[in-house]
Amino acid sequence: MALYAIGDLHLGLGVDKPMDVFGPGWADHVRRLQDGFSQLTGEDLTVLCGDTSWGIDFRESLPDFQFIDALPGKKLILKGNHDYWWNTAAKMKRFFAENGITTIDILHNNCHFYGDYALCGTRGWFFEEDQKPHNEKVLAREVGRLEASLKLAAGRPILAFLHYPPLYEGYRCPEILRVLEQYGAERCFYGHLHGVTHRRAIQGLFGGVDYSLVSADWLRFVPKKICD
Repeated sequence: MALYAIGDLHLGLGVDKPMDVFGPGWADHVRRLQDGFSQLTGEDLTVLCGDTSWGIDFRESLPDFQFIDALPGKKLILKGNHDYWWNTAAKMKRFFAENGITTIDILHNNCHFYGDYALCGTRGWFFEEDQKPHNEKVLAREVGRLEASLKLAAGRPILAFLHYPPLYEGYRCPEILRVLEQYGAERCFYGHLHGVTHRRAIQGLFGGVDYSLVSADWLRFVPKKICD
């Protein structure tokens, strides 16, 4: 049994959204994801760090979740900025149940446990969002969701998962960083950065937290093993 993370699957099996238009790094990425997950077993758990499906609603995203469900192991999903299909937890759980999707659960306003670890997370915040209306309100909401998740760790060592990077070259989100450090998160995994922006990722120890980029194209579509 092992724990993995990967973000930004950007599946579009129910819509016309081929990813190879974003460059050769995304060529044949669905098959490459299948190959990447083939090393996992049914006992493993993978956290999917947002931007999972291009579908704008459950109907369009169903083929993507059927694909994910068929991959080895259990999966936890959190919200990304392109997950327009995202809905309330109750509606998402009902959608999965009604369609026989049994290997996917949600990391949102909650906390899951893996061995001794608490798995906490939320979408997060990104400097691009500062240009949109009500940014302070949405940032406060994301900080609150992250803190609520971290509080549920109940003293266990914490692994945090975000979609947006809380820091990268030339940018910091002090509100998110403060909460991660305050609650003693050991490691934080994030996605969202692609292509040339990979070079701006900050990885390694910062403020006592060890950060890792897990965007699918950065990982070459092979989930990153975190621990056994």
